[in-house]
Amino acid sequence: MNKKLLKTGTEDFISNNLNTDIMSVLLKKSPFPEISPQELAQQLQGKQIAQKKLPSWFKSPGILYPKKIHLEQSSSEATALYKSQLVSGKSLLDMTGGFGIDATSFSAKIGTVSYCETNEELARITSHNFEQLGVQNVSCYVGDGMDFLRSQKSTFDWIYLDPSRRSGSSNKVINLDAYEPNILNLLKELFNSTSHILLKTSPLLDIQVGIEHLQFVSEIHVVALHNDVKELLWILNREDYQEVSITTINIGVLQDQKFKFTLADETAATSIYGEPETYLYEPNGAILKAGAFNLVGVNYDIKKLSKHSHLYTSKEKVDFPGRCFQITEVIHFSNNWNKDKTVIKANITTRNFPLKVKEIRKRFKIKDGGEDYLFFTTLESGEKQVIRCIKC
Repeated sequence: MNKKLLKTGTEDFISNNLNTDIMSVLLKKSPFPEISPQELAQQLQGKQIAQKKLPSWFKSPGILYPKKIHLEQSSSEATALYKSQLVSGKSLLDMTGGFGIDATSFSAKIGTVSYCETNEELARITSHNFEQLGVQNVSCYVGDGMDFLRSQKSTFDWIYLDPSRRSGSSNKVINLDAYEPNILNLLKELFNSTSHILLKTSPLLDIQVGIEHLQFVSEIHVVALHNDVKELLWILNREDYQEVSITTINIGVLQDQKFKFTLADETAATSIYGEPETYLYEPNGAILKAGAFNLVGVNYDIKKLSKHSHLYTSKEKVDFPGRCFQITEVIHFSNNWNKDKTVIKANITTRNFPLKVKEIRKRFKIKDGGEDYLFFTTLESGEKQVIRCIKC
């Protein structure tokens, strides 16, 4: 960790070159004798990523950034803030601290936070940043989180884990038993030191598989940021095991969309099917990941187009957790549905349809973009339709 990067001139250079290509910085001689081109490029790249992912860190002077891979693996500031709302109490152990985004958010809700990180350089950078951000209730430990836990006689109100999801070849892994550390082998030992575990996993992990393997699940939170599912959060509860509740959250620019249910609720819900009416709805990514395909239609009293389409419709507009469109035209799909070239530019989505978007664009010569939205889908009757819409 080269603290000469914190000199005013260096920080000014990075701020003034935010839009500069990283490779050009690497290939040029550094304007600062005590700072290598590699060090300068790393800070510039970190600042570029932080501008969207970590806005308050981006605005804070004196922040040092680690290698790109550590920033890619870290939570965003928005998702870390959401996680902090799930915990309470006097103490929390962050066993897999990383770049410290989550630990920083936890520190605003928990009396004391213990941060563990095996990568010494990353831990030094993070400890420095805690000081820059005025975080005073986080203690940093360089080393394995389990070794730290075993050396402690105290217990924690919460233990948080964000295991590494990359193999030795740096490929991403999905299955829980491939994570590092392997949470499945540690659960019983962890529960000797806490009653509550908050676990972050890949958004690709199958929810039913996770419930079966983790055993102590009381809550699941499916977290999307601007409709892109980023995290699955699992609350494991040693004492109050109950029916699993699932909360979906789509964090947006203007407002968040929340939907809460249980698997029993979804199983008991029966969809009402119908043909397109005045409005068309597409659930946000978090709801689709959670699998609330029947319940979301029932709760909002809207009809579903087909069992496998996951598109919904109504005559009157409802405040729906997802995208809303006003239908302008419903077209029976055939090979010559666009023979008059009435649609030359549109945003295309396919749901339960045999053709992919790329094939549709090529076959019917439709450019991307514009104000028109086309949904290619199959109704419950089996009829294939093109639903033309504008965004609500």
